[in-house]
Amino acid sequence: MRCPKCGNRDDKVIDSRQSRDSSSIRRRRVCLACAFRFTTYEEIERTDLRVIKRDRTHEAFDRRKLANSVAKACEKRSISLMTLEKTVDDIVHELETSGREISWAAIGDKVLEKLRELDEVAYLRYASVHRRFEDVERFVDEIHALGRRAKPDALQPELFNEPANNGRV
Repeated sequence: MRCPKCGNRDDKVIDSRQSRDSSSIRRRRVCLACAFRFTTYEEIERTDLRVIKRDRTHEAFDRRKLANSVAKACEKRSISLMTLEKTVDDIVHELETSGREISWAAIGDKVLEKLRELDEVAYLRYASVHRRFEDVERFVDEIHALGRRAKPDALQPELFNEPANNGRV
């Protein structure tokens, strides 16, 4: 291992621990030349997943893209970073066990499945992009599909269900 500070290749492992999910090993190291301490992670090398995109082209699966899209859907929601990471880990694990090539639709469906359990607003945000909602009706249909009706706000009047006021303001 090369020291990130001085570039020397001689170091000593001073501590090794398994990660919480036992999928990697965390090693604390010290450079024997400059005494700089740094951390490395050792993981099992997985087979490369390939994504079949909408236009039928193939590209390498990018975990960061998945994590960014899940984080974007959960933005400004009260969901911890640990929960997001675990959700992404679960999705990646399920994808890895399903084969070497995965369609964009299968990935999106897995994300929607996890977000539905996690947060309904994040689910709707992701669904609107994944399923390409083009109008409000699609949102309403998806809310109904969640098995709930939107709860009216007590401070906002029902605009569309009130009787017509015959032009009076």
